[in-house]
Amino acid sequence: MATRLRKTRRLRGGRNMGWGQVGQHRASGHKGGLGITGLMKHHYSTMLKEYPDHYGHSSTHPPHPNITKKWASIRDLDDLFSKFGKEEGGKKILDLAAAGYDKLLGGGKPSGAYTVKVHQFTAKAEEKIKSVGGEVLAENG
Repeated sequence: MATRLRKTRRLRGGRNMGWGQVGQHRASGHKGGLGITGLMKHHYSTMLKEYPDHYGHSSTHPPHPNITKKWASIRDLDDLFSKFGKEEGGKKILDLAAAGYDKLLGGGKPSGAYTVKVHQFTAKAEEKIKSVGGEVLAENG
């Protein structure tokens, strides 16, 4: 049967649009909570049917690499030399790469001329060590 107006147009001005008395279709109390509330409670069957993958892990993930770097500052060189350093021919040689350090930072002032072997170093660290007669050697690996 053909109708002149759709239901929405027909119910305009009728205050409740076919939802009974005032407030029955107004707030989230009508549908058991706001949004996806109650998926593990009173909407559990809906969750199983509509959102079966909502809970749990999606897949296995590869482990993250250890990206934390160990660094030392110029102010730490005296302490590090007493632990890991050696003296050859009057030169203070400090192999930070072998000691497990990855980078030399430029904080502090060097107390003496060191020959430092390290994987990475900042420009300021190199400048400060060279200014007192030392050298910084880049270790690969």
